[in-house]
Amino acid sequence: MDIRPIKTEADYQSALKEIEVLFEAAPNTPEGDRLDVLTTLVQAYEEQRYPIGLPDPIEAILYHMESRGLTRRDLEPFVGHRARVSEILNRKRALSLRMIQQLHAGLGIPAEVLLQPYPLERGKARRRLRRTLPPTRRLQPTRFPRRPGQRSG
Repeated sequence: MDIRPIKTEADYQSALKEIEVLFEAAPNTPEGDRLDVLTTLVQAYEEQRYPIGLPDPIEAILYHMESRGLTRRDLEPFVGHRARVSEILNRKRALSLRMIQQLHAGLGIPAEVLLQPYPLERGKARRRLRRTLPPTRRLQPTRFPRRPGQRSG
């Protein structure tokens, strides 16, 4: 039984080929034991070499909803009213700590996933307005609001 640590990509490919050959090995046989050791070594190499990051919090919520047949209405007890659920799922509002705690406790979504930062969609209308107006034509804030028909002075 010549088994050694997997250190290179060539070692990894060789171990995968041997696992494929031993795949049908019966448990508690020398071939089965060899298969167990090789799969453990390959798993350790893959975890070190090809780590899988945590999913996006909103994508995790959407996946959880889809896999369990939940609707947006089912999130209301954990997130808040219907508009709040929409804001969260459309990335207009960030999850609060209380929402994260309730989603974790109520739906079983891992808190580590929900606590990650994620991009929010910011108001596009304001940005578009500023881009369309030349700098000299932009509205300047005044100290007091003007009444209709009142002159600036």
